[in-house]
Amino acid sequence: MSKMKTLSKTNSNILVFGVPVLLIVSMVLITKSKLFSANPNTLSIAITIDLLFTIPIVYLLLIRKKNIPKTTIVPFFVLGIVIASYIIPKEHQSILDWAKNWVFPILELGVVTFVIYKVRKSLLRLKQHTKLKPDFFSALKETCNEILPKQIAILLAMELAVFYYGFVYWKKRTIAKNEFTYHRNSGSVGLLIGLIGIIGIETYVLHILLLKWNTIAAWIITGLSVYSGIQILGFLKSLTKRPIYIEDNILYLRYGILSEATIPIKNIESIELSSKDLELNAETRKLSPLGNLENHNVIITLKQENTFTGLYGMKKSFKQLAFYIDNHEMFKTQLEEIKSKLTSLKSI
Repeated sequence: MSKMKTLSKTNSNILVFGVPVLLIVSMVLITKSKLFSANPNTLSIAITIDLLFTIPIVYLLLIRKKNIPKTTIVPFFVLGIVIASYIIPKEHQSILDWAKNWVFPILELGVVTFVIYKVRKSLLRLKQHTKLKPDFFSALKETCNEILPKQIAILLAMELAVFYYGFVYWKKRTIAKNEFTYHRNSGSVGLLIGLIGIIGIETYVLHILLLKWNTIAAWIITGLSVYSGIQILGFLKSLTKRPIYIEDNILYLRYGILSEATIPIKNIESIELSSKDLELNAETRKLSPLGNLENHNVIITLKQENTFTGLYGMKKSFKQLAFYIDNHEMFKTQLEEIKSKLTSLKSI
């Protein structure tokens, strides 16, 4: 019975994605035919409309009763624009140009507006179920996962979070008694600021040198460098806005928007305050992606293996995790008090 359900689901997915792909392939083949050569203007208009509108609508009809986000129609529209740009002759791209200049920006704005609306709703919902200030990045990931395919959702959430923490969120974060900072004394902030400075200097020098060789290449490299600097700024500021916290017998570990883990306190075997060197492997890891470039002063050992989420949704398993806490002694005290209470309740 289970095999039949799996087979039925697979066949259904093949139909949902196979039909649009088949239609796209047929559009490409038509542009290679003698019929297209004889009627390039008329068929260019028809093929452009099919790629940009007809095929996405067909896809939408195929998924209307399925548990697939309706917003996945957007990638089909974008794919249609990309394919049409390559297969339609330049002199017959008037409708395509219109779509690029008017429809695409409106669609892009609509998607961003929809995401902001859903994030706001998610933040309000989280606020009702937590004693702490709801976390923007958590709400953003939840929203993107609801409306977009998983891989696209991760990428969009990270890019929007970089912009939000880098340029929008300037208000000072008030730290509650069950929240713990990790950026004030760890050296990570200084390291990332230094990295931004190095990127700035290297970008300027490279830009001057490349201008003598190729102007386009110089601006491409400069653009990529500026983008990297913006990302590091977003990562840097997120360290100050996303503290580690303890709530409802669960430890929520965070390293800005770069990595995070959720650990039930009952699964903690020991909490050690130590800066000793560790051999990092499949069981022993650091929460910070900076690895040995950043110090640690807390080592948590678990009873059972757990996982933490890294940059762009990468999952890593661990049984021992090292990280830095500014007020590490209070952190250990709170965790051990909860562990003691849980052990007492278990023995009753």
